[in-house]
Amino acid sequence: MLVLALLVTVVWLAGRHEVEQTQSVLDRDTADAVSDLRDGMQRNVQTLRASLAGGVDREQWENRAAALLRDHREWLRLEWRDAALKPIGMVDSPYRRRIFEPDDRGPGQPDVEQACASARKLGTPAYSPSHYVPVIQGTGLEVMEVCVPVEGGGYLVAAYSLRDILGELLAPMLSRGQEVAFTEADGTRLVAIGAPRRIGTRVFSAQQLIDLPGATLMLRVDGWRAVPDLFPNMLTALVTAISIALVSVLVLLARDTRRRQRAEGDLADALAFRKAMEDSVITGLRARDLQGRITYVNPAFCEMVGFSAEELMGSSDVDVPYWPTELAHEYQRRQAARLAGGTPPREGFESVFMRKDGSRFPVLIFEAPLINALGSQTGWMSASIDISEQRRVEELSRASQERLQASARLATVGEMASLLSHELTQPLAAIASYASGSLNLLHAEGATRAREHEEVAMAVRRIAEQADRAGQVIRSVHDFVRRRDRTREAVAPQALVEAVLPLVRLQARKLGVRIELALEDALPAVVCDRTLVEQVLLNLARNGMQAMDTPGPGERVLRLRVARAASAGGAAGGGPDARRWLEFSVADLGCGISEEVAARLFTPFFTTRADGMGLGLSLCRTVVEQHGGVLMYEPHRPRGTVFRFTLPTA
Repeated sequence: MLVLALLVTVVWLAGRHEVEQTQSVLDRDTADAVSDLRDGMQRNVQTLRASLAGGVDREQWENRAAALLRDHREWLRLEWRDAALKPIGMVDSPYRRRIFEPDDRGPGQPDVEQACASARKLGTPAYSPSHYVPVIQGTGLEVMEVCVPVEGGGYLVAAYSLRDILGELLAPMLSRGQEVAFTEADGTRLVAIGAPRRIGTRVFSAQQLIDLPGATLMLRVDGWRAVPDLFPNMLTALVTAISIALVSVLVLLARDTRRRQRAEGDLADALAFRKAMEDSVITGLRARDLQGRITYVNPAFCEMVGFSAEELMGSSDVDVPYWPTELAHEYQRRQAARLAGGTPPREGFESVFMRKDGSRFPVLIFEAPLINALGSQTGWMSASIDISEQRRVEELSRASQERLQASARLATVGEMASLLSHELTQPLAAIASYASGSLNLLHAEGATRAREHEEVAMAVRRIAEQADRAGQVIRSVHDFVRRRDRTREAVAPQALVEAVLPLVRLQARKLGVRIELALEDALPAVVCDRTLVEQVLLNLARNGMQAMDTPGPGERVLRLRVARAASAGGAAGGGPDARRWLEFSVADLGCGISEEVAARLFTPFFTTRADGMGLGLSLCRTVVEQHGGVLMYEPHRPRGTVFRFTLPTA
């Protein structure tokens, strides 16, 4: 109770001191404001007298008065009157609408007469009492005149706005956060500026008398301060805070004790959970300090090596019982690299552990540094995985892979035999055709022997060429199966077409097909395996003619075309790269390709002909793609199909 009573007394005394201090500051500011007002109004009187210096006429004075009104917003009007108070010149403020009518400012104005009479009697400038001047819509201004006698007779009269006096002649800081007002001697408020009073604030007031010749005004300053002021200064706040802290410390201690108990319980649960988790994993965990001594092992690690945790704890790198003797140097070298700051690989490393019975088994070890809460390394943590079963599975997989490769080689031999039989059919058929033609020419009647010999020689040369072509096909297919690099050369596209044209025309005459050629001018050479590309052209032409070998009156036309590709590699879109490719197309007027056949068109051994093997299009696409191009097909209008493939230019 004594401490509480002392605290209340200190706060009350401090609050009282604060109130007195605030009041004294307000009184001092008010006295300074009164001094500023008097000085400002005295300067204004001197300015008015200076406006008539030098014997000016009315027009000159009005120009000077207008300039003065622009610099002094507190003036509403300046008047120059003669000794009988008749106006000589009048100028109104440019900042307000005119509030005085010319007829109202004659010699009979009582406020001006009273001020000028006081000035004439005292010989100094005199002020009139404040009076209210209505303006418009029920509003008005509190106005006060000052009358300044001038040499040679006459007066200068200036009409003041009391509100503008407060705004212009007082420092702006005085009206911030408080209210400044002119009042009469009985306390009647005339005008006021500044911040209005806020709800819940305490009022501090100070007033000073402004004794002007002929008039008396009071300057009142009201300051606001929030209430209640529980802590008026830092000292009382400090005393109160210490007192409250003494009472609160026991509450905080009690709460801290309960919080610690909950934290200890949570920590125990977390440790139990971590222990259960480490005991349940099948990965061996091991922790070591920076000197290489084992500080922790989990049950999985003990089960893996066959040693108990007591036998392993505290063991150093040089005497761990699960490390084979023949690999001790490797272990020491790795530990030295770690102590030197080396970082173990994230993918881990393989090693060999030794069980208690002496048996060896391979392990995969992952190591990472142990970092404490302060960010310092305290040791190393490693996870070990027994990969014995993985090695056994890998051996079985390796054996199965070898058997699979052997089977694949046997399948490749069969595929090569099928390819050879398919690809040699055409050149051998050509050889047979040329041989039959040679025999027919030898037995022809009615031809000269010289011409017969020339044609027989041509046929025999064709037979030799096709025999050589059959050999090239055998070698190319053999290299294709064995994945050898073929010899590629720059070949003119015209030469590729002309090489297969005799065979194409031979079959075309048999089936009644008309051949059309369309080759663009100045085509560049293409880089390709000539034999394989000729085989692609021959296969596509042969397929197109066979597609038109159906009963019906329709026209049979096979169109071979070579042009610059519209896009690189046959892909969509153009660009500068399109100039480096040529496009070969074979178009027929056959029955077209159905959706069911299109889904399996390039599948090996799929064919729609009874005598076909289903390897032609598969081989064609493989050859084109190995050259970097693409093989495409699309419907041909009005009927049939067009096959296109691209090859790179030289």
